[in-house]
Amino acid sequence: MNQIKNYITDMDGVLVRGDTLIPGAAEFIERLQANQTPYLVLTNNPKYTPRDLSHRLVTMGLNISASSIFTSAMATARFLDSQRPNGTAFVIGESGLTEAIHQVGYIITDINPDYVVLGETTAYSYDILTKAIRLIEAGARFVATNPDASGAEENGIVPGCGAVAALIEKATGKSPFYVGKPNPLMMRTALNYLGVHSEETIMIGDRMDTDIIAGVESGMDTILVLSGVTKAADIDRFPYRPTYVFPSIAEVG
Repeated sequence: MNQIKNYITDMDGVLVRGDTLIPGAAEFIERLQANQTPYLVLTNNPKYTPRDLSHRLVTMGLNISASSIFTSAMATARFLDSQRPNGTAFVIGESGLTEAIHQVGYIITDINPDYVVLGETTAYSYDILTKAIRLIEAGARFVATNPDASGAEENGIVPGCGAVAALIEKATGKSPFYVGKPNPLMMRTALNYLGVHSEETIMIGDRMDTDIIAGVESGMDTILVLSGVTKAADIDRFPYRPTYVFPSIAEVG
């Protein structure tokens, strides 16, 4: 742990749970900032822009700037730009996704788009999903921001991007390309954004099936915190293990 120079940390389940700050999170971020340790808050949630997330975190007591936040929407936009610069996409999602896609020079349209891009929204509708299915059937390439089947909120789980993508895949017979964790592409893009190397960076997360495997496959040491989805009894079910396990972020560092 003493040799770690940079941190990439998940947000939900590590720093916050819904609208509640996890004890120790503010102190952890303050230590990183006081020591001028490079860090990045990484989230598979594509709904919000970094500025939106920064404002939310600041109001909860976490002084994290927008420049220290990286989302699956940002990674998805960079992936699209690397594949087909200045392309077109039909996008299902909130402002975090549409803004990121516009920023790389893409046009959002339902007229013969290069891609159908699925994110997360509370406004999924039958008509929108039908349009996405028909565009994919007509030849649009299917990309999804993240494979999470569900998310956790204070009142319980909610359906995630992966669950809706499964519906579209079932209807079209075409699998999406998932950009977000556990795809190592998300981790490499985040490392490049932070300007650091994997061997000197540690990944902190609460999910074995996204955070920890993403870190392992990217050549990073990993920390599993037990304040979110994965519990201690779950760890042995997986063929890979985290480098460290802590009850919560309060014990890290």
